[in-house]
Amino acid sequence: MLFSSIPFLFYFLPCVLIAYYLAPKSAKTKVLLLASLLFYGWGEPIYVFLMLGTILMVYLLGLGIEKYRDGIGEKLCFWAAVIVSLGLLAFFKYADFFLINVNRFTGASFPLLKIALPIGISFYTFQVLSYIIDVYRGKVAVQKSFVTLATYITMFPQLIAGPIVRYADVERQLIDRETHFSKIAYGIRRFILGLGKKVLIANILGEFCTHFRASEEKTLVFYWAYAIAVSLQIYFDFSGYSDMAIGLGSMLGFQFMENFNYPFISKSITEFWRRWHMSLGTWFRDYVYIPLGGSRCSLPRNLFNVFVVWMLTGFWHGAEWNFIAWGLYFGILLIIEKLFLLKHIEKKRFVGHVYVLFVTLISFVIFDAESLSLAFSHIMEMFDVGGTPFTSVETMYYLESYGFILLMAIVGATPLPKVMVEKVKENTNIRRVVLVFEPIVMVVLLLVVTAYLVDGSFNPFLYFRF
Repeated sequence: MLFSSIPFLFYFLPCVLIAYYLAPKSAKTKVLLLASLLFYGWGEPIYVFLMLGTILMVYLLGLGIEKYRDGIGEKLCFWAAVIVSLGLLAFFKYADFFLINVNRFTGASFPLLKIALPIGISFYTFQVLSYIIDVYRGKVAVQKSFVTLATYITMFPQLIAGPIVRYADVERQLIDRETHFSKIAYGIRRFILGLGKKVLIANILGEFCTHFRASEEKTLVFYWAYAIAVSLQIYFDFSGYSDMAIGLGSMLGFQFMENFNYPFISKSITEFWRRWHMSLGTWFRDYVYIPLGGSRCSLPRNLFNVFVVWMLTGFWHGAEWNFIAWGLYFGILLIIEKLFLLKHIEKKRFVGHVYVLFVTLISFVIFDAESLSLAFSHIMEMFDVGGTPFTSVETMYYLESYGFILLMAIVGATPLPKVMVEKVKENTNIRRVVLVFEPIVMVVLLLVVTAYLVDGSFNPFLYFRF
């Protein structure tokens, strides 16, 4: 079930919120757990049992860590939880990738397993790992309630698309949280804005990218317009889902971390990754990069640590070589910045902005490609290596059809709209008008989104690849 779907918006969510708000405080967690299992089971009825089995395993092994603290049993329970969690992720997500490449490089003919990828397994596996690692490190107390732990891992707002919520960040909220009016109002507003970003910007940009892929008259202008469109589509799709998750969390009394902070205004790739998918970046920093030695080691070792982290970051996104190449591409850029480039581009803001926009456009062409060879072909054509024609009637037609939404997306990817709204609100009289009309604007936006969805328009789910 997608957040951007009629069943979710007008059946599932209203019923869940009514049941949740009417339930006594002691029963709210149980209501949320049941709703989350129903949400996941809507599209993955079989894999609900896989997720519950994973939760039971980590619950029991967490108790084992606490019981055998400072003994060999502590380490055995910890490593068992880590190995089983990563093993399940590797089996379901990467088994066929490894088999395909073994067959390709050895000439063997091992049959592929062709196992469906459980939706959200990349996200909830990382949540499981953050819990068990923090329990092992003594940073959080072991959770003795299976219901509470299961609720943390299965919470439907962030189950299938993030942000990656750490147990340490919501430990207290799982036990004691308030659902007062201001949090609910903020959550509704944040959810609707995220829904608008997903449906009215990301989906329409996705239509443009679909036309590009289907075109037999690709031109230089079309290639670059596609690079811009696919970068913005991924940003608005992912950040839109994060906004919806944060909004839903607020409606339920939770406060989730921000996941995006206008990454395209960055002056370096180092800054870009402090602003893009922040929950994933900080997860790899705290649970992979720092344990490997971080930057507190020799330069060669530090560069190796960066290389490993970014290879894993790419591989986490999907079981294809283009994702690995995408991760390593950023890893190499970060190493170059660390060695000498960063100190130069920080002095020249405009140059830094241009550099970031250029290299990120290339990166998302790699990210979006169905294969590494296709990504390489697209990039070559973008630089006119094959004598690509400059433009065509078809290219201009699609630019005229989607030019306005492209422009809106470009502006929307900057803080400009937010700054303008804040400036307007500085005037007391205007702020009062805004407070009156804001709910009306939200209702209108929801109606427009609903009309778009009822029309059966393009509504892809990018996270099937994750």
